[in-house]
Amino acid sequence: MDKGKKNNHKGKDNGAIYALVYCRVSSDRQANEGHGLDSQELRCRQFIESQGFVFDSLYQDAASGGGNYENRAGMNEIIKRIDKFPYRKFVVVIDDLSRLSRDTKSYLTLREALKNREVELKSPNFQFDDTPEGELVETVTMAQHTYHRKNNRRTVIQKMKARLEAGYWPFGGKKGYTIMKVDGHGKLAVANKEAEILKEGLEGFASGVYIRKIDLVRFLLEKGFWKTQRAEKYLDKITAILKDSFYAGYIEYKSWEVSRRIGQHKGIISLETYELIQKRLRKVDLNQRIRLDVTPNFPLRGLIIHDVCKGHITSGYYSNGKGKKYAKYVCHTAGCPNYNKPFAAKDVEGRFEKVLEKGVLKNEVDVLLKKTFDRVWNDEVAKIKTSEQDLGQQKRALEKKLSDLTDLMLSAKSPAVKRNYEKQIEIAANELEGIEGKSIVGIDLTIPYQTAFAKVTGLLKMPHIAWKKLNVHEQHGLFFFLFLEKLPYSITEGYQTAQIPYAARLFEDFAVKTPQLVEMPGVKPGSKTSQLSHCSQD
Repeated sequence: MDKGKKNNHKGKDNGAIYALVYCRVSSDRQANEGHGLDSQELRCRQFIESQGFVFDSLYQDAASGGGNYENRAGMNEIIKRIDKFPYRKFVVVIDDLSRLSRDTKSYLTLREALKNREVELKSPNFQFDDTPEGELVETVTMAQHTYHRKNNRRTVIQKMKARLEAGYWPFGGKKGYTIMKVDGHGKLAVANKEAEILKEGLEGFASGVYIRKIDLVRFLLEKGFWKTQRAEKYLDKITAILKDSFYAGYIEYKSWEVSRRIGQHKGIISLETYELIQKRLRKVDLNQRIRLDVTPNFPLRGLIIHDVCKGHITSGYYSNGKGKKYAKYVCHTAGCPNYNKPFAAKDVEGRFEKVLEKGVLKNEVDVLLKKTFDRVWNDEVAKIKTSEQDLGQQKRALEKKLSDLTDLMLSAKSPAVKRNYEKQIEIAANELEGIEGKSIVGIDLTIPYQTAFAKVTGLLKMPHIAWKKLNVHEQHGLFFFLFLEKLPYSITEGYQTAQIPYAARLFEDFAVKTPQLVEMPGVKPGSKTSQLSHCSQD
Protein backbone atom coordinates (compact mmCIF):
# COMPACT_ATOMS: atom_id res chain seq x y z
CA MET A 1 0.00 0.00 0.00
CA ASP A 2 1.37 3.40 -0.99
CA LYS A 3 1.15 5.63 2.08
CA GLY A 4 3.72 8.36 1.43
CA LYS A 5 3.58 11.52 -0.61
CA LYS A 6 5.20 11.37 -4.03
CA ASN A 7 7.44 14.01 -5.57
CA ASN A 8 5.90 14.27 -9.03
CA HIS A 9 8.88 15.63 -10.97
CA LYS A 10 8.01 16.33 -14.58
CA GLY A 11 10.35 16.34 -17.50
CA LYS A 12 13.63 14.49 -17.99
CA ASP A 13 15.98 13.08 -15.39
CA ASN A 14 17.83 15.92 -13.61
CA GLY A 15 20.63 13.68 -12.33
CA ALA A 16 19.02 12.99 -8.94
CA ILE A 17 18.67 9.49 -7.52
CA TYR A 18 15.14 8.79 -6.31
CA ALA A 19 14.60 6.46 -3.38
CA LEU A 20 11.61 4.11 -3.17
CA VAL A 21 11.27 2.95 0.44
CA TYR A 22 9.88 -0.55 1.03
CA CYS A 23 8.81 -1.77 4.48
CA ARG A 24 7.22 -5.12 5.37
CA VAL A 25 5.90 -6.98 8.39
CA SER A 26 4.51 -10.51 8.38
CA SER A 27 0.87 -9.88 9.29
CA ASP A 28 -1.87 -7.29 9.71
CA ARG A 29 -1.70 -7.82 13.48
CA GLN A 30 1.96 -6.80 13.52
CA ALA A 31 1.13 -3.79 11.39
CA ASN A 32 -1.71 -2.69 13.66
CA GLU A 33 -0.29 -3.52 17.07
CA GLY A 34 3.45 -3.01 16.67
CA HIS A 35 5.77 -0.27 15.45
CA GLY A 36 7.77 -2.38 12.99
CA LEU A 37 6.74 -0.41 9.93
CA ASP A 38 7.42 2.94 11.59
CA SER A 39 10.88 1.93 12.79
CA GLN A 40 11.80 0.54 9.36
CA GLU A 41 10.67 3.73 7.67
CA LEU A 42 12.65 5.88 10.11
CA ARG A 43 15.90 3.97 9.51
CA CYS A 44 15.39 4.06 5.73
CA ARG A 45 14.72 7.81 5.69
CA GLN A 46 17.84 8.46 7.80
CA PHE A 47 19.87 6.32 5.36
CA ILE A 48 18.42 8.19 2.36
CA GLU A 49 19.42 11.51 3.88
CA SER A 50 22.94 10.29 4.63
CA GLN A 51 23.38 9.09 1.02
CA GLY A 52 22.01 12.23 -0.59
CA PHE A 53 19.09 10.45 -2.31
CA VAL A 54 15.79 12.15 -3.04
CA PHE A 55 12.90 10.50 -1.22
CA ASP A 56 10.30 9.56 -3.80
CA SER A 57 7.62 7.44 -2.12
CA LEU A 58 6.90 4.90 0.61
CA TYR A 59 5.40 1.43 0.12
CA GLN A 60 4.32 -1.00 2.79
CA ASP A 61 3.11 -4.60 2.97
CA ALA A 62 1.70 -6.79 5.72
CA ALA A 63 2.44 -10.20 4.25
CA SER A 64 4.53 -13.32 4.77
CA GLY A 65 8.10 -13.25 3.51
CA GLY A 66 7.52 -16.45 1.56
CA GLY A 67 5.95 -16.77 -1.85
CA ASN A 68 5.98 -14.68 -5.01
CA TYR A 69 6.62 -10.95 -4.63
CA GLU A 70 3.92 -10.32 -7.27
CA ASN A 71 1.31 -11.25 -4.64
CA ARG A 72 2.26 -8.20 -2.56
CA ALA A 73 0.49 -4.95 -3.34
CA GLY A 74 3.33 -2.69 -2.14
CA MET A 75 6.02 -4.38 -4.22
CA ASN A 76 3.75 -4.33 -7.28
CA GLU A 77 3.32 -0.59 -6.86
CA ILE A 78 7.11 -0.15 -6.76
CA ILE A 79 7.49 -1.94 -10.10
CA LYS A 80 4.69 0.17 -11.60
CA ARG A 81 6.32 3.37 -10.30
CA ILE A 82 9.64 2.44 -11.88
CA ASP A 83 8.02 1.57 -15.20
CA LYS A 84 6.06 4.82 -15.21
CA PHE A 85 9.27 6.94 -15.10
CA PRO A 86 11.87 4.97 -17.07
CA TYR A 87 14.15 8.03 -17.46
CA ARG A 88 14.65 8.39 -13.70
CA LYS A 89 17.41 6.85 -11.67
CA PHE A 90 15.71 4.81 -8.90
CA VAL A 91 17.00 2.85 -5.94
CA VAL A 92 14.89 0.64 -3.68
CA VAL A 93 15.76 1.13 -0.01
CA ILE A 94 15.01 -1.59 2.54
CA ASP A 95 15.82 -1.82 6.23
CA ASP A 96 17.09 -5.39 5.98
CA LEU A 97 17.47 -8.08 3.33
CA SER A 98 14.76 -10.19 5.00
CA ARG A 99 12.21 -7.38 4.46
CA LEU A 100 12.45 -7.91 0.73
CA SER A 101 11.82 -11.63 0.98
CA ARG A 102 12.48 -14.70 3.11
CA ASP A 103 12.34 -17.06 0.16
CA THR A 104 15.46 -17.57 -1.98
CA LYS A 105 13.65 -18.29 -5.24
CA SER A 106 11.28 -15.33 -4.90
CA TYR A 107 14.16 -13.04 -3.89
CA LEU A 108 16.26 -13.95 -6.93
CA THR A 109 13.26 -13.42 -9.21
CA LEU A 110 12.68 -9.96 -7.71
CA ARG A 111 16.37 -9.07 -7.96
CA GLU A 112 16.33 -10.03 -11.62
CA ALA A 113 13.24 -7.85 -12.22
CA LEU A 114 14.98 -4.85 -10.62
CA LYS A 115 18.26 -5.45 -12.47
CA ASN A 116 16.41 -5.55 -15.78
CA ARG A 117 15.15 -2.07 -14.92
CA GLU A 118 18.65 -0.95 -13.82
CA VAL A 119 17.44 -0.37 -10.27
CA GLU A 120 19.79 -1.01 -7.36
CA LEU A 121 18.96 -2.22 -3.86
CA LYS A 122 20.22 -0.22 -0.90
CA SER A 123 20.10 -0.90 2.83
CA PRO A 124 21.60 0.62 6.00
CA ASN A 125 22.19 -2.93 7.31
CA PHE A 126 23.58 -4.72 4.26
CA GLN A 127 26.21 -3.89 1.65
CA PHE A 128 25.11 -4.92 -1.83
CA ASP A 129 27.97 -5.71 -4.20
CA ASP A 130 27.74 -6.79 -7.86
CA THR A 131 31.01 -8.73 -7.68
CA PRO A 132 30.89 -12.56 -7.69
CA GLU A 133 31.91 -12.51 -4.01
CA GLY A 134 29.17 -10.01 -3.19
CA GLU A 135 26.54 -12.08 -4.98
CA LEU A 136 27.69 -15.16 -3.04
CA VAL A 137 27.31 -13.37 0.29
CA GLU A 138 23.92 -12.02 -0.76
CA THR A 139 22.68 -15.47 -1.85
CA VAL A 140 23.99 -17.18 1.30
CA THR A 141 22.38 -14.53 3.49
CA MET A 142 19.04 -14.99 1.75
CA ALA A 143 19.38 -18.78 2.03
CA GLN A 144 19.84 -18.33 5.77
CA HIS A 145 16.67 -16.22 5.96
CA THR A 146 14.82 -18.91 3.98
CA TYR A 147 16.11 -21.60 6.34
CA HIS A 148 15.02 -19.61 9.42
CA ARG A 149 11.55 -19.05 7.93
CA LYS A 150 11.05 -22.72 7.13
CA ASN A 151 12.54 -23.82 10.43
CA ASN A 152 10.27 -21.44 12.33
CA ARG A 153 7.28 -22.85 10.46
CA ARG A 154 8.33 -26.41 11.25
CA THR A 155 8.81 -25.55 14.91
CA VAL A 156 5.39 -23.89 15.12
CA ILE A 157 3.72 -26.89 13.47
CA GLN A 158 5.49 -29.30 15.81
CA LYS A 159 4.32 -27.34 18.84
CA MET A 160 0.76 -27.11 17.54
CA LYS A 161 0.71 -30.82 16.73
CA ALA A 162 1.95 -31.60 20.24
CA ARG A 163 -0.93 -29.53 21.63
CA LEU A 164 -3.38 -31.44 19.42
CA GLU A 165 -1.99 -34.77 20.60
CA ALA A 166 -2.41 -33.59 24.18
CA GLY A 167 -6.08 -32.87 23.53
CA TYR A 168 -6.02 -29.10 22.95
CA TRP A 169 -7.28 -27.10 19.96
CA PRO A 170 -4.48 -24.68 18.96
CA PHE A 171 -6.05 -22.94 15.94
CA GLY A 172 -8.24 -20.35 17.63
CA GLY A 173 -11.84 -20.30 18.76
CA LYS A 174 -14.67 -22.34 17.29
CA LYS A 175 -18.26 -21.13 17.13
CA GLY A 176 -19.75 -21.64 20.60
CA TYR A 177 -16.35 -21.56 22.32
CA THR A 178 -13.91 -18.92 23.51
CA ILE A 179 -10.17 -19.50 23.90
CA MET A 180 -9.19 -18.54 27.45
CA LYS A 181 -6.19 -18.95 29.73
CA VAL A 182 -7.00 -21.61 32.31
CA ASP A 183 -4.74 -22.66 35.17
CA GLY A 184 -3.07 -25.95 34.45
CA HIS A 185 -3.97 -25.86 30.75
CA GLY A 186 -2.64 -22.68 29.25
CA LYS A 187 -5.05 -21.69 26.48
CA LEU A 188 -8.23 -23.79 26.54
CA ALA A 189 -11.49 -23.72 24.57
CA VAL A 190 -14.32 -22.88 26.98
CA ALA A 191 -18.01 -23.04 26.05
CA ASN A 192 -19.69 -19.61 25.91
CA LYS A 193 -23.32 -18.43 25.79
CA GLU A 194 -23.67 -19.48 22.16
CA ALA A 195 -22.93 -23.08 23.16
CA GLU A 196 -26.34 -23.57 24.81
CA ILE A 197 -28.12 -22.50 21.62
CA LEU A 198 -25.91 -24.75 19.51
CA LYS A 199 -26.38 -27.67 21.91
CA GLU A 200 -30.16 -27.44 21.58
CA GLY A 201 -29.88 -27.26 17.81
CA LEU A 202 -27.48 -30.22 17.45
CA GLU A 203 -29.56 -32.41 19.73
CA GLY A 204 -32.68 -31.40 17.81
CA PHE A 205 -31.05 -32.38 14.52
CA ALA A 206 -29.91 -35.73 15.95
CA SER A 207 -33.41 -36.56 17.20
CA GLY A 208 -35.16 -35.42 14.01
CA VAL A 209 -36.76 -32.28 15.43
CA TYR A 210 -34.97 -30.45 12.61
CA ILE A 211 -35.27 -32.69 9.58
CA ARG A 212 -33.12 -30.67 7.18
CA LYS A 213 -29.94 -28.72 7.74
CA ILE A 214 -31.74 -25.57 6.58
CA ASP A 215 -34.27 -26.06 9.40
CA LEU A 216 -31.44 -26.22 11.93
CA VAL A 217 -29.86 -23.08 10.46
CA ARG A 218 -33.16 -21.21 10.70
CA PHE A 219 -33.48 -22.19 14.36
CA LEU A 220 -29.97 -20.90 15.06
CA LEU A 221 -30.72 -17.65 13.23
CA GLU A 222 -33.90 -17.15 15.25
CA LYS A 223 -31.89 -17.61 18.46
CA GLY A 224 -29.22 -15.14 17.36
CA PHE A 225 -26.44 -17.70 16.94
CA TRP A 226 -25.85 -16.19 13.48
CA LYS A 227 -27.21 -12.81 12.45
CA THR A 228 -25.94 -11.27 9.25
CA GLN A 229 -26.92 -13.48 6.29
CA ARG A 230 -29.75 -15.54 4.85
CA ALA A 231 -30.10 -19.11 6.05
CA GLU A 232 -28.80 -20.61 2.80
CA LYS A 233 -25.46 -18.83 3.29
CA TYR A 234 -24.75 -20.86 6.44
CA LEU A 235 -25.28 -24.37 5.02
CA ASP A 236 -21.55 -25.02 4.57
CA LYS A 237 -20.81 -23.77 8.08
CA ILE A 238 -23.50 -25.89 9.73
CA THR A 239 -22.31 -28.93 7.78
CA ALA A 240 -18.80 -28.43 9.14
CA ILE A 241 -20.16 -28.07 12.69
CA LEU A 242 -22.32 -31.19 12.36
CA LYS A 243 -19.30 -33.23 11.23
CA ASP A 244 -16.95 -31.85 13.89
CA SER A 245 -16.29 -34.23 16.81
CA PHE A 246 -14.91 -31.24 18.74
CA TYR A 247 -18.46 -30.46 19.90
CA ALA A 248 -18.66 -33.93 21.47
CA GLY A 249 -15.49 -33.26 23.47
CA TYR A 250 -12.96 -34.79 21.07
CA ILE A 251 -9.89 -33.57 19.19
CA GLU A 252 -8.72 -34.75 15.76
CA TYR A 253 -6.80 -33.27 12.84
CA LYS A 254 -6.40 -35.65 9.92
CA SER A 255 -4.18 -33.28 7.90
CA TRP A 256 -1.45 -33.76 10.52
CA GLU A 257 -2.30 -37.42 11.19
CA VAL A 258 -3.74 -36.67 14.64
CA SER A 259 -6.40 -39.32 15.22
CA ARG A 260 -9.50 -38.75 17.32
CA ARG A 261 -8.87 -38.54 21.05
CA ILE A 262 -10.61 -37.16 24.12
CA GLY A 263 -10.06 -33.41 24.31
CA GLN A 264 -9.21 -31.30 27.33
CA HIS A 265 -12.26 -29.12 26.67
CA LYS A 266 -15.83 -30.04 27.59
CA GLY A 267 -18.11 -31.10 24.77
CA ILE A 268 -21.60 -29.66 24.52
CA ILE A 269 -23.17 -32.88 23.18
CA SER A 270 -22.63 -36.55 24.00
CA LEU A 271 -20.77 -38.98 21.77
CA GLU A 272 -24.06 -40.82 21.19
CA THR A 273 -25.67 -37.62 19.92
CA TYR A 274 -22.67 -36.99 17.65
CA GLU A 275 -22.90 -40.50 16.16
CA LEU A 276 -26.63 -40.05 15.54
CA ILE A 277 -25.84 -36.86 13.66
CA GLN A 278 -23.25 -38.66 11.52
CA LYS A 279 -25.79 -41.36 10.65
CA ARG A 280 -28.24 -38.71 9.52
CA LEU A 281 -25.55 -36.96 7.47
CA ARG A 282 -24.58 -40.24 5.82
CA LYS A 283 -28.28 -40.60 4.97
CA VAL A 284 -28.88 -44.00 6.51
CA ASP A 285 -32.29 -43.66 4.88
CA LEU A 286 -30.71 -43.78 1.42
CA ASN A 287 -33.87 -45.60 0.39
CA GLN A 288 -35.36 -42.13 -0.06
CA ARG A 289 -32.70 -40.89 -2.45
CA ILE A 290 -33.90 -40.28 -5.99
CA ARG A 291 -31.74 -42.08 -8.54
CA LEU A 292 -30.16 -40.05 -11.32
CA ASP A 293 -29.74 -43.02 -13.67
CA VAL A 294 -33.42 -43.91 -13.97
CA THR A 295 -34.96 -44.78 -17.31
CA PRO A 296 -38.53 -44.21 -18.48
CA ASN A 297 -38.59 -47.82 -19.67
CA PHE A 298 -38.32 -48.99 -16.04
CA PRO A 299 -39.85 -46.19 -13.93
CA LEU A 300 -39.94 -48.25 -10.70
CA ARG A 301 -36.24 -49.04 -10.77
CA GLY A 302 -34.80 -48.28 -7.34
CA LEU A 303 -38.23 -47.80 -5.73
CA ILE A 304 -39.20 -51.38 -4.82
CA ILE A 305 -37.57 -54.15 -2.82
CA HIS A 306 -38.04 -57.91 -2.85
CA ASP A 307 -40.20 -59.03 0.09
CA VAL A 308 -38.12 -62.22 0.53
CA CYS A 309 -34.49 -60.98 0.59
CA LYS A 310 -35.16 -57.23 1.10
CA GLY A 311 -32.81 -56.49 -1.83
CA HIS A 312 -33.58 -54.07 -4.65
CA ILE A 313 -35.67 -55.14 -7.60
CA THR A 314 -33.98 -53.40 -10.48
CA SER A 315 -34.42 -53.07 -14.22
CA GLY A 316 -33.33 -56.07 -16.18
CA TYR A 317 -33.83 -56.73 -19.85
CA TYR A 318 -36.28 -57.24 -22.69
CA SER A 319 -37.24 -60.75 -23.70
CA ASN A 320 -38.55 -61.67 -27.12
CA GLY A 321 -41.81 -63.53 -27.60
CA LYS A 322 -44.50 -63.74 -30.25
CA GLY A 323 -42.97 -60.91 -32.24
CA LYS A 324 -42.85 -58.55 -29.24
CA LYS A 325 -40.38 -57.47 -26.57
CA TYR A 326 -41.36 -57.82 -22.94
CA ALA A 327 -39.74 -55.74 -20.21
CA LYS A 328 -38.54 -57.60 -17.12
CA TYR A 329 -37.46 -56.52 -13.64
CA VAL A 330 -35.04 -58.79 -11.75
CA CYS A 331 -33.50 -59.23 -8.29
CA HIS A 332 -29.71 -59.51 -8.30
CA THR A 333 -29.26 -60.01 -4.54
CA ALA A 334 -26.84 -62.88 -3.90
CA GLY A 335 -28.49 -65.79 -2.07
CA CYS A 336 -32.04 -64.75 -2.95
CA PRO A 337 -34.25 -67.75 -3.88
CA ASN A 338 -35.54 -65.68 -6.82
CA TYR A 339 -32.06 -64.55 -7.88
CA ASN A 340 -32.07 -63.44 -11.52
CA LYS A 341 -35.65 -64.60 -12.04
CA PRO A 342 -37.78 -62.23 -14.11
CA PHE A 343 -40.55 -60.04 -12.73
CA ALA A 344 -42.83 -59.03 -15.60
CA ALA A 345 -42.82 -55.23 -15.89
CA LYS A 346 -46.50 -55.15 -16.82
CA ASP A 347 -47.30 -56.86 -13.49
CA VAL A 348 -44.92 -54.77 -11.39
CA GLU A 349 -46.06 -51.46 -12.85
CA GLY A 350 -49.73 -52.41 -13.25
CA ARG A 351 -50.00 -53.49 -9.60
CA PHE A 352 -48.30 -50.25 -8.56
CA GLU A 353 -50.92 -48.18 -10.37
CA LYS A 354 -53.61 -50.15 -8.53
CA VAL A 355 -51.91 -49.21 -5.24
CA LEU A 356 -52.05 -45.54 -6.26
CA GLU A 357 -55.74 -45.83 -7.15
CA LYS A 358 -56.54 -47.36 -3.75
CA GLY A 359 -54.54 -44.72 -1.92
CA VAL A 360 -56.51 -41.64 -2.98
CA LEU A 361 -57.28 -39.19 -0.23
CA LYS A 362 -60.89 -39.17 0.99
CA ASN A 363 -62.87 -35.98 0.57
CA GLU A 364 -63.65 -35.57 4.28
CA VAL A 365 -59.95 -35.04 5.01
CA ASP A 366 -59.87 -31.78 3.04
CA VAL A 367 -60.18 -29.61 6.15
CA LEU A 368 -57.33 -31.32 7.97
CA LEU A 369 -55.14 -31.14 4.88
CA LYS A 370 -55.79 -27.42 4.51
CA LYS A 371 -55.12 -26.73 8.18
CA THR A 372 -51.85 -28.65 8.01
CA PHE A 373 -50.79 -26.90 4.82
CA ASP A 374 -51.76 -23.49 6.23
CA ARG A 375 -49.71 -24.06 9.35
CA VAL A 376 -46.59 -25.00 7.39
CA TRP A 377 -47.15 -22.18 4.89
CA ASN A 378 -47.63 -19.56 7.61
CA ASP A 379 -44.46 -20.71 9.35
CA GLU A 380 -42.51 -20.33 6.12
CA VAL A 381 -44.04 -16.91 5.38
CA ALA A 382 -43.14 -15.73 8.89
CA LYS A 383 -39.56 -16.84 8.33
CA ILE A 384 -39.47 -15.08 4.97
CA LYS A 385 -40.76 -11.85 6.51
CA THR A 386 -38.17 -12.06 9.28
CA SER A 387 -35.53 -12.62 6.64
CA GLU A 388 -36.91 -9.61 4.74
CA GLN A 389 -36.36 -7.42 7.81
CA ASP A 390 -32.79 -8.70 8.05
CA LEU A 391 -32.29 -7.93 4.37
CA GLY A 392 -33.56 -4.40 4.95
CA GLN A 393 -30.96 -3.85 7.68
CA GLN A 394 -28.24 -5.29 5.46
CA LYS A 395 -29.36 -3.08 2.60
CA ARG A 396 -29.21 0.10 4.70
CA ALA A 397 -25.79 -0.87 6.04
CA LEU A 398 -24.46 -1.50 2.52
CA GLU A 399 -25.89 1.77 1.20
CA LYS A 400 -24.09 3.64 3.99
CA LYS A 401 -20.91 1.68 3.30
CA LEU A 402 -21.10 2.58 -0.39
CA SER A 403 -21.55 6.24 0.45
CA ASP A 404 -18.59 6.22 2.86
CA LEU A 405 -16.33 4.34 0.43
CA THR A 406 -17.23 6.75 -2.37
CA ASP A 407 -16.26 9.74 -0.20
CA LEU A 408 -12.98 8.06 0.75
CA MET A 409 -12.16 7.23 -2.86
CA LEU A 410 -12.81 10.78 -4.04
CA SER A 411 -10.59 12.22 -1.33
CA ALA A 412 -7.75 9.71 -1.80
CA LYS A 413 -4.65 11.03 -3.54
CA SER A 414 -2.85 7.76 -4.17
CA PRO A 415 -3.89 5.78 -7.29
CA ALA A 416 -3.27 2.54 -5.38
CA VAL A 417 -5.59 3.62 -2.58
CA LYS A 418 -8.20 4.71 -5.10
CA ARG A 419 -8.08 1.31 -6.80
CA ASN A 420 -8.45 -0.40 -3.45
CA TYR A 421 -11.56 1.65 -2.64
CA GLU A 422 -12.94 1.00 -6.13
CA LYS A 423 -12.66 -2.76 -5.54
CA GLN A 424 -14.43 -2.43 -2.20
CA ILE A 425 -17.16 -0.32 -3.82
CA GLU A 426 -17.67 -2.93 -6.54
CA ILE A 427 -17.95 -5.73 -3.97
CA ALA A 428 -20.43 -3.78 -1.85
CA ALA A 429 -22.48 -2.83 -4.93
CA ASN A 430 -22.69 -6.48 -5.99
CA GLU A 431 -23.82 -7.47 -2.50
CA LEU A 432 -26.47 -4.73 -2.56
CA GLU A 433 -27.70 -5.88 -5.97
CA GLY A 434 -27.93 -9.45 -4.68
CA ILE A 435 -29.98 -8.36 -1.66
CA GLU A 436 -32.36 -6.32 -3.81
CA GLY A 437 -32.87 -9.39 -6.02
CA LYS A 438 -33.95 -11.46 -3.01
CA SER A 439 -36.55 -9.01 -1.75
CA ILE A 440 -40.20 -10.13 -1.69
CA VAL A 441 -41.61 -6.62 -1.29
CA GLY A 442 -44.57 -6.21 -3.63
CA ILE A 443 -45.00 -9.94 -4.23
CA ASP A 444 -48.49 -11.32 -3.63
CA LEU A 445 -47.86 -14.48 -1.60
CA THR A 446 -51.42 -15.68 -2.08
CA ILE A 447 -50.60 -16.63 -5.67
CA PRO A 448 -47.82 -19.15 -4.88
CA TYR A 449 -49.96 -20.33 -1.94
CA GLN A 450 -52.87 -21.19 -4.20
CA THR A 451 -50.59 -22.89 -6.73
CA ALA A 452 -48.74 -24.90 -4.10
CA PHE A 453 -51.90 -25.95 -2.23
CA ALA A 454 -53.61 -27.01 -5.44
CA LYS A 455 -50.56 -29.05 -6.38
CA VAL A 456 -50.30 -30.81 -3.02
CA THR A 457 -54.02 -31.52 -2.88
CA GLY A 458 -54.09 -32.79 -6.43
CA LEU A 459 -51.14 -35.12 -5.89
CA LEU A 460 -52.65 -36.57 -2.71
CA LYS A 461 -56.18 -36.95 -3.98
CA MET A 462 -55.47 -38.23 -7.49
CA PRO A 463 -51.90 -39.63 -7.48
CA HIS A 464 -52.62 -42.25 -10.18
CA ILE A 465 -53.68 -39.49 -12.59
CA ALA A 466 -50.60 -37.37 -11.82
CA TRP A 467 -48.25 -40.39 -12.14
CA LYS A 468 -49.16 -40.88 -15.81
CA LYS A 469 -48.51 -37.22 -16.65
CA LEU A 470 -45.00 -36.94 -15.12
CA ASN A 471 -41.59 -37.79 -16.52
CA VAL A 472 -39.56 -40.48 -14.80
CA HIS A 473 -37.60 -38.10 -12.51
CA GLU A 474 -40.81 -36.37 -11.46
CA GLN A 475 -42.38 -39.77 -10.83
CA HIS A 476 -39.59 -40.60 -8.39
CA GLY A 477 -40.18 -37.31 -6.63
CA LEU A 478 -43.90 -38.07 -6.40
CA PHE A 479 -43.14 -41.55 -5.05
CA PHE A 480 -41.24 -40.18 -2.05
CA PHE A 481 -43.89 -37.53 -1.58
CA LEU A 482 -46.49 -40.28 -1.17
CA PHE A 483 -44.56 -43.10 0.50
CA LEU A 484 -42.25 -42.98 3.49
CA GLU A 485 -40.02 -45.82 2.26
CA LYS A 486 -39.52 -48.19 -0.66
CA LEU A 487 -42.27 -50.70 -1.27
CA PRO A 488 -41.94 -54.47 -0.65
CA TYR A 489 -43.05 -56.57 -3.62
CA SER A 490 -43.90 -60.28 -3.87
CA ILE A 491 -43.60 -62.03 -7.23
CA THR A 492 -46.80 -63.96 -6.43
CA GLU A 493 -48.89 -61.59 -4.28
CA GLY A 494 -47.77 -58.19 -5.50
CA TYR A 495 -47.31 -55.24 -3.15
CA GLN A 496 -47.73 -55.78 0.57
CA THR A 497 -50.29 -53.00 0.85
CA ALA A 498 -50.99 -53.59 4.55
CA GLN A 499 -47.40 -52.63 5.34
CA ILE A 500 -47.19 -49.62 3.03
CA PRO A 501 -46.65 -46.35 5.01
CA TYR A 502 -48.77 -44.12 2.81
CA ALA A 503 -48.81 -40.35 3.36
CA ALA A 504 -52.55 -40.07 2.70
CA ARG A 505 -53.25 -42.66 5.40
CA LEU A 506 -51.51 -40.45 7.97
CA PHE A 507 -54.06 -37.70 7.31
CA GLU A 508 -56.99 -40.10 7.35
CA ASP A 509 -55.95 -41.84 10.58
CA PHE A 510 -55.50 -38.49 12.28
CA ALA A 511 -58.83 -37.24 10.97
CA VAL A 512 -60.64 -40.26 12.41
CA LYS A 513 -59.11 -39.61 15.82
CA THR A 514 -60.01 -35.89 15.65
CA PRO A 515 -63.38 -35.73 13.83
CA GLN A 516 -64.06 -32.22 15.06
CA LEU A 517 -61.47 -30.94 12.60
CA VAL A 518 -63.30 -32.54 9.68
CA GLU A 519 -66.69 -31.24 10.74
CA MET A 520 -65.69 -27.60 10.84
CA PRO A 521 -68.37 -25.55 9.05
CA GLY A 522 -67.74 -23.27 6.12
CA VAL A 523 -65.25 -25.43 4.24
CA LYS A 524 -66.51 -27.69 1.47
CA PRO A 525 -64.52 -30.60 0.06
CA GLY A 526 -63.01 -29.87 -3.33
CA SER A 527 -64.70 -31.54 -6.29
CA LYS A 528 -63.06 -34.36 -8.19
CA THR A 529 -63.17 -32.25 -11.34
CA SER A 530 -61.27 -29.39 -9.79
CA GLN A 531 -58.57 -31.72 -8.47
CA LEU A 532 -58.14 -33.34 -11.86
CA SER A 533 -57.74 -29.93 -13.44
CA HIS A 534 -54.99 -29.07 -10.96
CA CYS A 535 -53.16 -32.28 -11.82
CA SER A 536 -53.39 -31.53 -15.53
CA GLN A 537 -51.99 -28.04 -14.99
CA ASP A 538 -48.99 -29.40 -13.07
